[in-house]
Amino acid sequence: MQVSGNTPSGSARWLLFLLPAVLFLMNLGGAPLFDVDEGAFSEATREMFVRHDFLSTWLNGAPRFDKPILIYWCQAVFVWLFGPNEWSFRLPSALAASAWCYAVGLFAWQRFGRAAGVLACGIAATSLGVHVIGRAATADALLNMLLALALLDGWRHLESGQRTPLLRSYLWIGLGVLTKGPIALLVPGATTLIYCLTAGRFRDWLRSVFNPAGWAILLAVTVPWYAAALAIHGQDFINGFILKHNVERFSGSMEGHSGSLFYYVLMIPVLLLPWLSWLIASVRRIPGDWKEPLPRFLWIWFIFVTAFFSLSGTKLPHYALYGCTPLFVLLALHRERVKSVFLGALPLLLLMLFFIAMPSLLALSANAGWVKDSYYLAQVSRIAEAIPAAYYPLAALALLGSAAVLRLPFDPARHVLVIACLNTLLLALAIAPFMGDVLQGPVKRAGFVARQYNEPTVLWNFHAPSFSVYSQRVTPTVQAQPGQIALTRTDRLPADAKVEELYREGGVVLVRVK
Repeated sequence: MQVSGNTPSGSARWLLFLLPAVLFLMNLGGAPLFDVDEGAFSEATREMFVRHDFLSTWLNGAPRFDKPILIYWCQAVFVWLFGPNEWSFRLPSALAASAWCYAVGLFAWQRFGRAAGVLACGIAATSLGVHVIGRAATADALLNMLLALALLDGWRHLESGQRTPLLRSYLWIGLGVLTKGPIALLVPGATTLIYCLTAGRFRDWLRSVFNPAGWAILLAVTVPWYAAALAIHGQDFINGFILKHNVERFSGSMEGHSGSLFYYVLMIPVLLLPWLSWLIASVRRIPGDWKEPLPRFLWIWFIFVTAFFSLSGTKLPHYALYGCTPLFVLLALHRERVKSVFLGALPLLLLMLFFIAMPSLLALSANAGWVKDSYYLAQVSRIAEAIPAAYYPLAALALLGSAAVLRLPFDPARHVLVIACLNTLLLALAIAPFMGDVLQGPVKRAGFVARQYNEPTVLWNFHAPSFSVYSQRVTPTVQAQPGQIALTRTDRLPADAKVEELYREGGVVLVRVK
């Protein structure tokens, strides 16, 4: 099954990297920061500069123990170079996602040939879930890149017995632990263990897991910051990071993020849109793939991640992406099993039509009373003014381009890859800016207004950390007091409050409390 001696040349490597880089970098700063995750990560990075503290993270003046330090350091580099804007905060994710897709494509190219490599890279770069986190100012694209590098190098070591990929794997795991914690140890360790048990290679696993040089690398990467965090924050760090954001996330539901045992079985097809036909074809090949070492390794990786997070109390869509990297390779490997261009392209064309109809669907939902939350109803009421001027021209170009591509003498996989690239550009250039302005535009503009006033500012019955980024000031979430400027939701402003309105748009209002 494996194609040996098939390593891309230098120019081919650059072209392989160029495809995802264009898709992730295009109009990267075109949408406001989305609350709460993007706003929280970005504000924590901004406060590093405010506090002149690059060892700890704080959010609106309170310690933030959600994630380790690496993503904040990466964002800080670009904030230092380009200033605190959407581009700077998102650039580490875009670069990490590009490298992630490149690593997947290179791995598939070396083992299954050029067509599989290009397609694996393209599937990764155009899948809906990867597109979203690859353009988000959060830690997930960076972690996915590091998990992919660790396990792909882990396979290279198991395949060849060479020491260099094993030591690289320890480096990637260490950086992953600095990005999101113990999960970066668990996924590579469990995946390789299960594979080695099925292959009768448990001793090989023990030798690789207890490699002294590897552990020296891992500890050298991770211990300094964890020791510093423990020295600075003591028991608060243990309670906040280890217990709350790791143990409690698995043992119980946090922040209302729960779901059934089959949550990820339903979510994975959504994350892999528009590649549903290839996903179905690949799942049908599991019995045959299980007889081959590399495909079995890839399926074990995917199945372990899906099963582990299905048992977790806290469920979020992007957790499933930790196990989607092997699917990108498997879908490319089984590319020829989808024979129908129509069946291959249908999910993509429906997705594109849905995006084009989104403004009308949102307006319909508001007018029909389907949106019950008064805040979001007020935000959705701004649809007409939030639609970018280029929205429908870009949508028309994407549809016309898709129709033209379908007339070309391509195989189904190449048809869908080219159309998926058009759809991804439509997302970046039109859909994300539109949805960003509907949901976050008023918060962003309220932040700019608040920047004009030299008065204490707070968030009042409203958690919107992106406001702190745009107002360039620490804004704790507290009850507003006289003399303070406060951002709140229109539906949460007390009826008897004595305030002076400074700015109102959609469901957002900025007031000065009298």
